[in-house]
Amino acid sequence: MKGFGGMQQMMKQANQMQKKIKKFQKELEEMDFDASSGGGGVKVKVTGNGIIKNIEVDKALSSDSDSEMIIEMVMSAANEAIGKSKEYYKKEMSQITGGMGGWMP
Repeated sequence: MKGFGGMQQMMKQANQMQKKIKKFQKELEEMDFDASSGGGGVKVKVTGNGIIKNIEVDKALSSDSDSEMIIEMVMSAANEAIGKSKEYYKKEMSQITGGMGGWMP
């Protein structure tokens, strides 16, 4: 019966890890990640789960630039902000799971 106690302990640890993951995922949804491009002319804010929350385009930029360039800067800033949220997720999940891996939303 000695092996059964070890199994109980492992199940308890797995349950605790699952609770930590759920808590972290909830916290992540409420976090914001910011990035900019075009020397700060375009700013993008995304949530921790990669949803674009806000895009700002400097008015001076929009009067001086063509729309294709502005679109490229918005995409660049958005991708950078989403990348930041993914890196943060990976780092935190690695700490929670002890490096056992995890999935990315």
